[in-house]
Amino acid sequence: MRIHRRFTEPNKDVYASIEWSTRSSRISNSDGSTVFEMNDAEIPATWSQLATDIVVSKYFRKAGVPQIGTDGQPKVDASGKPVLGPERSVKQVVHRLAGCWRHWGEKFGYFASAKDAQAFYDEIAWMLLNQVAAPNSPQWFNTGLNYAYGISGPAQGHWITDHATGTPTLATDAYTHPQPHACFIQAVADDLVGEGGIMDLWTREARLFKYGSGTGTNFSSVRGENESLSGGGKSSGLMSFLKIGDRAAGAIKSGGTTRRAAKMVCLDVDHPDVEAFVNWKVREELKVAALVEGAKHFTPEQKETAQRLGLKLDYDFNGESYYTVSGQNSNNSVRLSDAFMEAVDADADWNLIRRTDGKVAKKLKARDLWNQISFAAWRCADPGLQYDSTINAWHTCPNGGRINASNPCSEYMFLDNTACNLASINLLKLYDPETRNFDLEAYEHAISLWTVVLEISVLMAAFPSKEIAERSWKYRTLGLGYANLGALLMQAGIPYDSDEGRAAPSAPS
Repeated sequence: MRIHRRFTEPNKDVYASIEWSTRSSRISNSDGSTVFEMNDAEIPATWSQLATDIVVSKYFRKAGVPQIGTDGQPKVDASGKPVLGPERSVKQVVHRLAGCWRHWGEKFGYFASAKDAQAFYDEIAWMLLNQVAAPNSPQWFNTGLNYAYGISGPAQGHWITDHATGTPTLATDAYTHPQPHACFIQAVADDLVGEGGIMDLWTREARLFKYGSGTGTNFSSVRGENESLSGGGKSSGLMSFLKIGDRAAGAIKSGGTTRRAAKMVCLDVDHPDVEAFVNWKVREELKVAALVEGAKHFTPEQKETAQRLGLKLDYDFNGESYYTVSGQNSNNSVRLSDAFMEAVDADADWNLIRRTDGKVAKKLKARDLWNQISFAAWRCADPGLQYDSTINAWHTCPNGGRINASNPCSEYMFLDNTACNLASINLLKLYDPETRNFDLEAYEHAISLWTVVLEISVLMAAFPSKEIAERSWKYRTLGLGYANLGALLMQAGIPYDSDEGRAAPSAPS
């Protein structure tokens, strides 16, 4: 490919094109204790303090980076070894991202010449520095750590795919092939410890959470409570396993930072355990209320013991009360079919179907289940709704299989065992409020280059399973969107709820 320049000029340092400042960043807990602090971060002068806090606390690499002295030379210790520490400048972060993408693009022949590769690097770096565009979090966490700093680590069970043949192999280390994808959809089999089964899924989820990604799974294949087991016993049911997955997710800080694990749990509306699933968080929040209100009646001795042990029971979502109960580390959604909605409309019966033999486990009124769903969503904001029949009617690749689930935020709905890496273009940066002109050519230019970034990210990526590595090579699912539409409409004086307001976002999409 030949890359033309719009934002930069040849032979001019892209990092010298903006003004820089030294900032302090401090992230605190609700009690005032410090989570993270850095006092000498080099940040573009136009960035807000919020943007500074995010990049410094979450996206700066915290260890393994060669430190640079005031003379511009690498620091060494008494034995002559490089002094290692955190990233301290947005320049470092942008270089490891844009440089890594350029490296992989050059390695696999994406660019017509070295000049085009440099133009690609400069244009992408300029957009990052000026907040015109940004990739998803796992790119900031992982991309370029090996390329820029030689950071490596033991293999974590990830799979990589040969760019030419699509043949998957196990990765030999943690960072030569980074994990840049944010959104995963993973299948689970009705199997306890086998490959692709329930316990295997928790391991695959852990690989994703560790490097900052999110995952969604439809658990409808797992048999319900009291269904028969091959050994002659009865199943403990879906909920017992969801509680294990919830605990596992809660134990892992996403990307090794303060961000929580991102997880979506889906269940078909005809599953035998759907009522327990729908009411899961309602039950757990009642337990929280019992803990908190009960703590108000502690005896003096109990209060002294709680204080000595550092036990504080309150309604803080990050506190011990919520940590004690289950169901707090996932978004939950019920998959609704047209048949179910028609049964609700007709006030008809609805059958819950056993997974082992397809027989009816329970018959209830569809409206009763619908009311349970509605009450739970009102009471604790879960479950969400995914209209399964409509989703699959709009499926762009139906021959590849059904769409059964989404990623945690539900902007990615596709086949099981696939992944999507995302980026967003900041519309507000391309809009001039004085002239009320949107730079469409710059927008199209950004779309072209960021599509290349996402495509290169597929070829360089590592995935948590062989199946996802294979399917990602075949489908190459990319997610390029835009941000700050609401702010653009406000600056343009366009009402959201108007024909013009609806037309504006539909044009660039």
